Amino acid sequence: MKNIIKSFLLIGGGIMILTSCQKFERPGLGEYPSDKPVTPSTPLRFYVPFDSTKLEAKQINIRFGDEISGRPSFFVDKAISYDQGVSGTAYKGADGVAVRYLDANDMKSATSFTVAFWMKQSVAEAAGRTQFVFSFVDETYSWAKSAMFMMVEHATATDATVKVTIMDQWLEFAGDNKLKKPMFDGNWHHWAMTYDQATSKLSYYFDGVNVSAPAAATDVKKSGAPRGALDFSKASSLVIGGYNRQGGAPAASDDWMKSFAGSIDQFRMYNKVLTIAEIKELFEGKK
Repeated sequence: MKNIIKSFLLIGGGIMILTSCQKFERPGLGEYPSDKPVTPSTPLRFYVPFDSTKLEAKQINIRFGDEISGRPSFFVDKAISYDQGVSGTAYKGADGVAVRYLDANDMKSATSFTVAFWMKQSVAEAAGRTQFVFSFVDETYSWAKSAMFMMVEHATATDATVKVTIMDQWLEFAGDNKLKKPMFDGNWHHWAMTYDQATSKLSYYFDGVNVSAPAAATDVKKSGAPRGALDFSKASSLVIGGYNRQGGAPAASDDWMKSFAGSIDQFRMYNKVLTIAEIKELFEGKK
């Protein structure tokens, strides 16, 4: 009889322990990026509006999640915040930090592309800074450790130096060919750039209008010849609002490489070349 009573007591105690354990709250799975591959069904492969409407969006890495995969960003530094965007809310950057994503879904398989987003920053915020807007991390490149990035510097209210690298090649609006657009007048502006493997050329669009660009900013080459199809196959994570190291990814340590302290909204990556009409639609629709 004593053995039976002991058994009941042990079972009851076990149930109480299990019940009490269930009262502890655990972070939801949605709070962490998953490494499960995601292949989108449309040319829009990666899209962050920075204003998720999920109930959990009070957590900023969920608010900043990718709409295509449903995955959040990595946890962000407390200096990063959000403010009023061109549509909904937007990423608000800070010095020395950026937001990082596990990947850009299957953008690493893209051989042509379009990257489009809205940006806002004043001259006072931008002056004297070489700021990185985004970086597609790839550790196979010895210095840059990036398959593609975009940076801006020497900003005034009417022009700026803009530099893009693709697979270790620099493509630049610099010197006498600075981009003569008011990127840093404190207002929201739409930026898009496309790469067409058929022509091996980059094209740029500011507020929905094609920008005249020098060959130094357009002609993508490999060993002096037109590059053709891109190879991003070894690219990994994506950093928005800075360079690799501001997002916690492997990077060069040069101290001139600053994060983007302005605001970014509606960040999109496509695995195709958008038409002028499609880019104009993004601008006019504040997408």
